[in-house]
Amino acid sequence: MNRLANASSPYLRAHADNPVAWFPWGAEAFALAAERDVPVMISIGYSTCHWCHVMARESFQHAETAGILNEGFVSIKVDREEHPDVDAAYLDAASAFTPHLGWPLTVFASPEGRVFYAGTYFPPSPRPPQPSFRQVLAAVREAWTERRSEVDATGSSLRDALAAAATAPADAPPSLDQLAAAARTVVAREDREYFGFAAGPAFETPKFPNTPVLRFLQHPALTADAPGAADVASRALSAMARSDLHDTVEGGFFRYATRRDWSVPHYERMLTDNAGLVEVALAAGDDATATDAARFLVDVLQLPTGGIAAAQDSESIIDGVRNEGGYYRVADRSALQPPALDAKVVTGWNGHAIAALAAAGTRTDPRFLEASRWAADAVLESNVADDGTLRRASLDEVRSAAPATLEDYGGLARGLLALARATGEVAYASRARALVDLCLGDDGIHPPGGGDPVLVSQGMHSHAVPTDGASPSGPSVFAAAALDLWRLGAGERYRSTAESLVRAAADVALSSPLAHGAILEVALGLVSAPRQVVVVGEADAEIADAARRVAADVVAVVSPAQAAAFAEAGFELFEGKVAMDGEATAYDCRAFTCALPTTDAARLG
Repeated sequence: MNRLANASSPYLRAHADNPVAWFPWGAEAFALAAERDVPVMISIGYSTCHWCHVMARESFQHAETAGILNEGFVSIKVDREEHPDVDAAYLDAASAFTPHLGWPLTVFASPEGRVFYAGTYFPPSPRPPQPSFRQVLAAVREAWTERRSEVDATGSSLRDALAAAATAPADAPPSLDQLAAAARTVVAREDREYFGFAAGPAFETPKFPNTPVLRFLQHPALTADAPGAADVASRALSAMARSDLHDTVEGGFFRYATRRDWSVPHYERMLTDNAGLVEVALAAGDDATATDAARFLVDVLQLPTGGIAAAQDSESIIDGVRNEGGYYRVADRSALQPPALDAKVVTGWNGHAIAALAAAGTRTDPRFLEASRWAADAVLESNVADDGTLRRASLDEVRSAAPATLEDYGGLARGLLALARATGEVAYASRARALVDLCLGDDGIHPPGGGDPVLVSQGMHSHAVPTDGASPSGPSVFAAAALDLWRLGAGERYRSTAESLVRAAADVALSSPLAHGAILEVALGLVSAPRQVVVVGEADAEIADAARRVAADVVAVVSPAQAAAFAEAGFELFEGKVAMDGEATAYDCRAFTCALPTTDAARLG
């Protein structure tokens, strides 16, 4: 029975013709494993993952290997981008068995969900010290049938150890001194020859853009106590822009470089990286690089429905053979078929793109603002369930069964708030506030329903503070959205929400700032008075254009009617703000206390 052919994930669909009797993620697979009294093999990857493709060709498409799996296991295939909470939970568990985490992630668990062994890519033949995949399967089966008590003990002790490792929230959010010290720690890790950040003290590669930490370094609050932090971000951006990591033909940046000088890229291109780099470039005043990354989002990733695809593959077909990166290494691509898109529309990731394109549209090319609006409308149409809650993703406008995560609620809310500020349309801001409110319950901050139902039923969830890697984690982006709502005058409860999420991550983030840039950026927003600039009047007025160039936490250009609509909807920042004598008027505010209104663009500095 083919259970993956109609999946809402291109990654699962790509495995539909495997001889492995795959199940999608869900309770059915675990129930069957209990009935058959066999372990569960959970294989986690994603559509543009090169080594996932390799393991599929070597093992999952191999009839004999598939026979071993089908006879002795129940096999589940998971798209980590569709089920990030599942991925996080099993990465947590896998860390007990291997220090080298990545994808494909291969996990073995009991029918009750207790993990007792895990690894990543396993080759078809032994490569000492790495065993072959079939050797691993044989060892797991032997342990399951001959030493069950040890297996059960391993699973139980691992779960207890993970729960015990959960950190308690800090008593208070970090101070400015603590955050500046964290920024100085990051600055000290700069690769002074090729820029960006090394993976370790010996400058190991690969090298990633790491946009969340670049945005942290660009925060104006660090100017006095971590001088030069923003320059580190600008140098990294410039180095990437002039390197092989940058695709100058179609725009955008590749996933990472395998060399310290940003050369020899891994050629997949991700929505998340490029949305983040748009915002980094705008903050650095590099409109050309921002435009280049934005045009990749619009011209390559934006789908005919308006939603923005998750990624573009690293492999293409050239002369009938799959080729890693070949398409991108030629200047004239017109005769080549481009690499496939992972066309699923991930809710939270589209939120990142909506925010980036809205900002780019007000600064560079108005078509990006229209693309932002189109993407927002598409996600609100296709990724919202009948009960008003979000789904994690959609494919071909068909909603995934995967529930949305905190990343989706926060990411989409933050994108809608950026779009509201750029267009002056309060409906987007009101929708963002409603999404955030759905996650604020008496028992804590979580998506409606409390998360993935299978993980909840098994008590299997990640206890670690999530990292901000290619993009902000769920708690980080949700905190950012809540802080944005507070800055717009939606109420103190939103600042309190951001503060509680920052406190939960504070100790870990301060000790490992390179891995937690987004939550540290929010923390800076809590300890620095926000600057809010509102222009009421014509959108093309000189003072409106000047406002868009100001480094402020809120820049909104609205008509008098729009200002009134924001105020009526409960966004108090806009109360009493009018166009004086019919002229476009700017209100430059610090922590909601505004200077005298002005019609003189030169006074906005």
